[in-house]
Amino acid sequence: MAIDVATAKGKIRDYIVQTSHADANKIKDESLIFKEGFFDSMGFIMLITFLEEEFGIKTVDSDLIEENFESINAISEFIQRKSQG
Repeated sequence: MAIDVATAKGKIRDYIVQTSHADANKIKDESLIFKEGFFDSMGFIMLITFLEEEFGIKTVDSDLIEENFESINAISEFIQRKSQG
């Protein structure tokens, strides 16, 4: 099932704002969400749980690399790949 990229990015951004209490205007699609301090390691685990529940994907250990989760762009691309099989 294909997931609309704009919809996915919006849901991810909303989740980041809600859980990190960050200013929505400061979170861009390319913002490095961990390096900029929006999430720590516990936040990462919660993010994975959110993505699995919200988008119906399953992550495996080999998915848990920085490149898949470093920004909203990276996360939405990861979701697209996982949802396509």
